[in-house]
Amino acid sequence: MPACPCGNRSITYPLAEICDLNANHTYVSGRVSWSSALMELHTNNWSGEGAFTQTLIDFVQALEHVTFVRVEDARSSRSDVEYNFISNEVFVRFRTRGRVIRTKILGVFPVARTVTEPAFTMSDLERTLCCFEEIGPPDYADGSMLQYLRTDRIVPPYQTRGYKLVELVRVYEIGTESRAPADEG
Repeated sequence: MPACPCGNRSITYPLAEICDLNANHTYVSGRVSWSSALMELHTNNWSGEGAFTQTLIDFVQALEHVTFVRVEDARSSRSDVEYNFISNEVFVRFRTRGRVIRTKILGVFPVARTVTEPAFTMSDLERTLCCFEEIGPPDYADGSMLQYLRTDRIVPPYQTRGYKLVELVRVYEIGTESRAPADEG
């Protein structure tokens, strides 16, 4: 089990709710809930389906560099007799930090500019999620998206035939360019 995201190596993730991050921690039905001062969570457009999605959200919202998480059902979700396909999209925004760059105008006049840059990137998020046993490495990753695909065989009691549950979760960073092809016209 990895240590708590705040860096306290003596506490593993399931017990992270007792860790002090200068936030209001509460333990709600098995999940860590952080105060809105650290992170915003929007689940208005999510049906709540997907155990892996919930595990991913619980871990990501505990990271101190994440300031916003929005979860939505993707349009590709569908159900049939023999399978259940759940597709969710998770959008994250990372905390930013300012950095002062000193330059000279015309090579003579000194000028200082403050440039904001993200304190965390999708690559950093990928490395962090890889360390967590219940999530692991993504099935596909590039600079702006992580994709996880999980399958389970569900056999309800007193039934001889079950169904296959397929869960696809894509994680995007808010504020990056759209991945959809541009309209030609």
